[in-house]
Amino acid sequence: MRHVYTGKTKDIYALADGNYLLKFKDDVTGENGVFDPGANTVGLSIAGAGQAGLKLTKYFFELLNKKGIPTHFISANIDDATMIVRPAEVFGQGLEVICRYRAVGSFLRRYANYVREGQPLDAFVEITLKDDAKGDPFISEDALVMLGILSSAEYQTLKQLTKTIAQIIKDDLAARNIELYDIKLEFGRIDGQIVLIDEISGGNMRAYQDGKYLPPLELAQLVLHN
Repeated sequence: MRHVYTGKTKDIYALADGNYLLKFKDDVTGENGVFDPGANTVGLSIAGAGQAGLKLTKYFFELLNKKGIPTHFISANIDDATMIVRPAEVFGQGLEVICRYRAVGSFLRRYANYVREGQPLDAFVEITLKDDAKGDPFISEDALVMLGILSSAEYQTLKQLTKTIAQIIKDDLAARNIELYDIKLEFGRIDGQIVLIDEISGGNMRAYQDGKYLPPLELAQLVLHN
């Protein structure tokens, strides 16, 4: 096993069989000790966050696989907070795709003159470049195609997959009286097919219950024990 990358919330190791092992950490993104799924820096550590994130990731990846959604997921070891995945080629140096159902977070900050906080959005999809130094800048379809990061057809597939995946997760949470406000996903190519990669946890979504924001550990507890 060879260490290949240290991330904000996960470390990545190459395995002898060509697959990769992701080690989930208790670090979460945020600023000044406050959790924020849209932040570009580690803001704090929460004991148990790694295992909770992996449990939720395993749950949602298995749910999506059952519904025929292609992912890189192979297996997970909750005790070790590790997940084994297939190798995937990222788009450019990596993209993040956000699906928004409510005006919160950076969307609200950018468009505050035009929307009210919590205003419903119709599964609005945005794409950002993974670039912490530049604050993960947003990028349009035209720019993605012109810069050779993906094709126009791949953009449409990415957008539709994002909406489909987000809706599956939204419906699953709604069955537990939890409302999904937004979610951030990542994708890559495996043998030419676009697949979901990385994780699906409280660390990359905002979910609320009865108008109250659910922190990552509380969200995992509600989903996995209801």
